[in-house]
Amino acid sequence: MSGAALAVVVVVVFFLALYLLQRYGDLWKQQRLVLFGTLLSWYLCFLIVFILPLDVTFRILYLASSVLFFSNSLIFCVRFSPPGKCEEPWTYIPNDTLEVFWRVVYWTSQFLTWLLLPFMQSYARSGAFSVVGKIKTALIENALYYGSYLLIFIALLIYVAVQLKADLQTIGITAANTWGLFLLVLLLGYGLVEIPRSYWLSSSHNYVLSKSYFKVAKMATEKAEADEKLADVMEEVAGIHASVRQNHFLRKYVDIILTKCPTKYQEEMGINVEISRVDQNAAPTKRVLVKLHEKVVSAVQRHNQTQVQWSILLEQAFHLEDVAKSRNSSLRHFTHSFPLAHRGWIRRFIYTPTVEWFWECVLRQGLCRLLAVLLCLLSAAVIWSECTFFSTHPVLSLFAVFIQLAEKWYNYHCIEMVCFVGILFMCVCVYSTVFRIRFFNYYYLVPHHQTDAYSLLFSGMLFCRLTPPLCLNFLGMIHMDSAISHKNRVQTSYTSIMGSMQLLSFISDGFYIYYPMLVLLLCFATYYNLGSRCLNRLGFHQYITDDDLISDLVDEGRELIKRERRKRQRAEDGENRRWVDIFFL
Repeated sequence: MSGAALAVVVVVVFFLALYLLQRYGDLWKQQRLVLFGTLLSWYLCFLIVFILPLDVTFRILYLASSVLFFSNSLIFCVRFSPPGKCEEPWTYIPNDTLEVFWRVVYWTSQFLTWLLLPFMQSYARSGAFSVVGKIKTALIENALYYGSYLLIFIALLIYVAVQLKADLQTIGITAANTWGLFLLVLLLGYGLVEIPRSYWLSSSHNYVLSKSYFKVAKMATEKAEADEKLADVMEEVAGIHASVRQNHFLRKYVDIILTKCPTKYQEEMGINVEISRVDQNAAPTKRVLVKLHEKVVSAVQRHNQTQVQWSILLEQAFHLEDVAKSRNSSLRHFTHSFPLAHRGWIRRFIYTPTVEWFWECVLRQGLCRLLAVLLCLLSAAVIWSECTFFSTHPVLSLFAVFIQLAEKWYNYHCIEMVCFVGILFMCVCVYSTVFRIRFFNYYYLVPHHQTDAYSLLFSGMLFCRLTPPLCLNFLGMIHMDSAISHKNRVQTSYTSIMGSMQLLSFISDGFYIYYPMLVLLLCFATYYNLGSRCLNRLGFHQYITDDDLISDLVDEGRELIKRERRKRQRAEDGENRRWVDIFFL
């Protein structure tokens, strides 16, 4: 059974990564290389998170429990086992297997995040019409990007190598971990507060409904801007379409651009109509067509995103209004304003209107608050441990205390559970922030298969850069990193392959110790919505309950929902009348 745990985790994590990719990306329309790069990066990072608790557990029990050797396998004598009886935990993974696993996973993820994924980003975003042209554009863009940092990086490498006489591999690992830790604390400070708060606020129906109105008003503006931008780009395409003759050598590139346009605009431009004669000097250059191709793909992608998001927000707002009506009704029966498009056997036999009423109007609020309290306790434990994990005498980090207590009792399952819950919660806080943040329209993860290739690849880069330092930070919290514990104890296989922060004294004794304390200040800033208030001042509206401008947007969203409800009701009434006429005729 020594490989059973690893095999189970490998399979489960693969399907988890595939599910997320299917939710945010389009498995049928997006480029296969983009899907493969994103899936591989997410998959490797999730594997690290799920395997590390097993590595930590066996390393601790290697020191704390009685160990027997049979056929090169470790057999642990658990404290609660019958006297004289030893058993091998089914989740045991041999040390040699772990070392090979960590080496493959780490270096593959680093190759992805620093070399392959940036290249694939430029390749996917390029407007070139051939594979060679896309590769050329990607090479030029990445050469400019990395060339701007090359001189500084080489100077620092030479300085550190000469002063510390360390090999370049160790320096590179430490530099990557330090950069990742810098970004990690920023994202973690936001997630530790926002995740519990979001569940607590979601228990308030009035809050959720008002926020839905706000999102509708904001999306209406984005939708109008996307439509306007698409119309401008299509107007430019129409001009190019009319200026390039059928026998022109650039005509094949124009036809490629036309295939990327929405059908409505293709019909308006009259693809199958004979093009009028114009002056040959008005024809564009190939470089202009490449830029236009890139603009068309971007505009169409953004247009489709806003259309899908608009439809989803309308459905959510209609459902929340139906919940409000059902809560005020004396009948314990959930009533939908409009008939459901898909009503499968689950809704007919299990999730009936009565069950839906109890869930939406009775149970959901209490469960959300209970989950919020549990998450808040976990957040408090992580914040306290981040601010005190440097103290080894006495041990103040809560996770280190739990691990040491379980170690004294040789409780294998308790050690494994504490490690798994702790690192999984930290990863959820960080990864959920990566999924939520938005940098204009350049990076934006949109569910329902609407995320563009650039954002998918960028998220894979972030995951690969954040996961190794996150795991090292957790090892420091439980005092399994010698840079923190200052004990000459056996290190985990993870630390032996990926290294720790011991290389530079000002990193191991300064930055690595004190910088994570910044998470406390970031949590306070998130709690008081300082970042959202700053964004509101800059014109990027965020939902805050005590802001007058936001209240106006909520009112605007409410009116938009009323208008859309009337429009849908008229369409439904017209459809019903049509069927009545057909029936009587």
